[in-house]
Amino acid sequence: FRCAEVLFQPALIGMEAAGIHETTYNSIMKCDVDIRKDLYGNIVLSGGSTMFPGIADRMSKEITALAPSSIKIKVVAPPERKYSVWIGGSILASLSTFQQMWIAKSEYDESGPSIVHRKCF
Repeated sequence: FRCAEVLFQPALIGMEAAGIHETTYNSIMKCDVDIRKDLYGNIVLSGGSTMFPGIADRMSKEITALAPSSIKIKVVAPPERKYSVWIGGSILASLSTFQQMWIAKSEYDESGPSIVHRKCF
């Protein structure tokens, strides 16, 4: 129980960071007001750290407390979410249009993190 709680309260382990619910809320609030309703209605949990039982209900409860009361919140936790991040990354990497964004170790060593902005944005 306490292990999963750190996702919502990083301060439990001394981290000064927002919980996943606050980070999600803050991300949605940075988007155009016209798409926020759709974003609140399509929150998808993915990755191994979302495999805790009840995490979708907890996330929904926490987001509901932050979001405007008129907004419908929908949090989805697909059963295959443990590997969905890897699967999505492998699909992205296989796209020919993505290959121009690949960064070789030598490029990163030469330019540092700024190479990501040059090649990907």
